[in-house]
Amino acid sequence: MSGDERPRRLTLGALVHGSGGHIAGWRHPLARPDGQLDLDHHIRVARTLERGAFDALFLADVVAIWGHDLDSLRRTARAEHFEPLTLLAALSTVTERIGLVATATTTYNEPYHVARRFASLDHLSAGRAGWNIVTSVVPLEAGNFGRDTHLDHTLRYRRADEFVDVVRALWDSFADGAVVRDKAAGSYYDPAGLRTPHHEGEHFRVRGPLNISRPPQGHPVLFQAGSSQTGRDFAARHGEVVFTAQTSLAGAQGFYRDVKARAAAHGRGPDDVLVWPVLAPYVASSEAAARARLEELQDLIHDDVARRLVQDNIGDLDLSGVPLDGPLPAIGVTNRSRSRQQLMLDLARRENLTIRQLALRFAAVSSVVGTPESVADHLETWFRGRAADGFNVSFPYLPGSAEDFVDQVIPELRRRGLVRHEYEETTLRGHLGLRRPSGRPAGPSRPCAAEVAGR
Repeated sequence: MSGDERPRRLTLGALVHGSGGHIAGWRHPLARPDGQLDLDHHIRVARTLERGAFDALFLADVVAIWGHDLDSLRRTARAEHFEPLTLLAALSTVTERIGLVATATTTYNEPYHVARRFASLDHLSAGRAGWNIVTSVVPLEAGNFGRDTHLDHTLRYRRADEFVDVVRALWDSFADGAVVRDKAAGSYYDPAGLRTPHHEGEHFRVRGPLNISRPPQGHPVLFQAGSSQTGRDFAARHGEVVFTAQTSLAGAQGFYRDVKARAAAHGRGPDDVLVWPVLAPYVASSEAAARARLEELQDLIHDDVARRLVQDNIGDLDLSGVPLDGPLPAIGVTNRSRSRQQLMLDLARRENLTIRQLALRFAAVSSVVGTPESVADHLETWFRGRAADGFNVSFPYLPGSAEDFVDQVIPELRRRGLVRHEYEETTLRGHLGLRRPSGRPAGPSRPCAAEVAGR
């Protein structure tokens, strides 16, 4: 079936933080405050999501503590978290179908590292791996890798562009079927199927080949969250699922059209790129009860956390001496996430918010609050209105809010024919209706020195 003929289906990912996505989620009476580093807890959440036939489970990551102000950090669950690929490798052994997506930065890794890790996860999971490509937005990461300052925004994306091209070439090191493991002939792989990249570029020199056969999916699925102009173009070129934070239907529709148009300019079809806004659901039997669940978490945000929530996300300013109940001071250009800064500035200006009010709004910026029916209404409206192909669902506290969504909202979405009743495919690409990359064309490949020596 061609891309134009394939019926649209609402796709769903789950953004999983150990004890919950809300900044105060770990303090909820039903949350697991030790969930960050408890494998049994992560297994329970993963199996719940698989019971709901979610397409993917996604782990965000930064290669630093998540904030450097200790007065604030000690009041959150962001000081510790698993290295995501290690956790996903463990979850691959206790799940069967759900996709497993992890963040890995192009700024503080090398292409060979990333290509090998995600190829390994794809083999371990029988084709369920996905890579969330980030350029890093937390300046503290620089200090963990021998740098005094974070790379400039534009330079980070130039490096990332080349980085992804190298990773793809490494995944294609062996053609499909080239690793024959023929005992009788004494041939482990067919030399004609070896594609040594021998890459030399502005940022990287990588000889290759990768020391693992081609991933089951050809390439693990590429996720991205660029929302600045540079980030959107990067996402449109490379991304297959694009995360976004949108606060209105009209804004989401504009982002959707823009990304699809940029993808077309890169020679890609509309079904080659899926757009997933973030959604934080608060579900209860009545609107009032759902609203009370949100307010319960909002009341648990400490003043120190509120101040840092604004400061760390709006970027490169010091709010330590500024009253929480006063207005934002002047904000300059940031070297962090410019789209996130713009989102917060737009909110503050449009609604004339104080710093405290802005923190509370940002903590709940992607919230959808209501009954299972009204939450399903929101998803359906955005999906049918071409504002989303699916959603990246961030559960406010875990495991409870994930179980509420799977037990109450998923049945309503199934009743409306928006999501599957059970898995029909085995790979993440299959779940999402994405094409399997064919690999680089056959042709002569220069042998590497190790290969020559081994002959």
